[in-house]
Parts: sequence; C-alpha cells; structure tokens
Amino acid sequence: MLRPALLLAATVVFVLSAIEPYDRFTWWLEVLPGLIALPILLRTRHRFPLTDLVTIAITVHACILFIGGHWTYARVPAGDWVQEWLGLARNPYDRLGHLAQGFVPALIARELLLRTSPLRRGKWLFTLVTCMCLAISAFYELIEWWAAIGTGEAAEDFLGTQGDVWDTQWDMFLALTGAVVAQFTLARVHDRQLEALEGA
Repeated sequence: MLRPALLLAATVVFVLSAIEPYDRFTWWLEVLPGLIALPILLRTRHRFPLTDLVTIAITVHACILFIGGHWTYARVPAGDWVQEWLGLARNPYDRLGHLAQGFVPALIARELLLRTSPLRRGKWLFTLVTCMCLAISAFYELIEWWAAIGTGEAAEDFLGTQGDVWDTQWDMFLALTGAVVAQFTLARVHDRQLEALEGA
C-alpha cells in the first residue's frame, strides 16, 4: 500500500502546483525533474524495485520541486514564515531544495552502486556517492546558467539567487551536506532494506 499512497500524494501535490502557478515558464523548469523521475519509477517498479526508503525520498523530493515550482522558490509561503521566524535575509526554501538535491541522490546512488556494481560498503562507496552528488549539483547549476543565458530575465525566478552573489556556492555546499548527512544517518536503515529486498 505504501507505493500507491506515495504516487497519490505526489500526484495531488503536482496537480495543485499546476493550478495558476506564479509563472508558468518557471513552473515547467522546476517540476521537470520530478516529471522525469516519477514515470521512470513507475516503469521500472517490477523489473528493478527500489527500497521503500529511496522511494519515499524520491517522492518527498518531487513534492519539494512541485511546491517550489508553484510559487517559485523565493516566494514559498512556508519559507517566508521561516525567514520571519529566524530573522533571515532571504526565503530559505531554495536552501531546502538544494539540501534535498544532495540527500536524495545520495540514497539513490548508494542503492544503484550496491545493487549493480562490485562496489561494497565502506569508504570508497561513501566517497563515490558524495562525488556523484556534487557532480549532479554542479550540473544543475550549469543548467540554471544555460537557462539564464537562453531566456534572459525570464529565468530570474528559476535561478532563485535572491540577490546572493554566493548562491551557486551555497547550493553546491548544501547538496554536499545533504549527501553526507544522508549517508551518516540512514546507511544502516538502507542496508537493512537492501538485505530484505535481496532476500525477497
């Protein structure tokens, strides 16, 4: 029942995000990764089922993208509340998105490497997963750059810099942090689920 419930939740959040978003062009840019990932999960669920942990993480990440797409990351109301509560200079929802951009791919990369390569648990797995997440984050920053060059001011909301000249570096640092935290906090739970999946 977990997977249908997750699909339903992601679908509801997606549909709500599509209703009168702040900017339709930005919405498409923001939700596209989720629209790519979820169908792939559906198509491969029988041939290559993922652990519940990774499936939940991907669903949560997709919802973060859909919510950010609806308002744009700089205007998400929950981020405004946190900004006011903590006295921050900017809406922190974008920071959450980039933390997730390291956290979730770390779990995905870990699972794929352990299930499809000779690599085993240990320092090399941790290092390679972390490097993969940094590469994904850096590539996403390049996509933001290309979008800005290709569309000019239309990509301002997609970039979400909110006037921070160090936004790109912060984004990659948070992805790195997310990747490290995911591995330190969830590796044992993930390993147990992988063992159960292999034994099924």
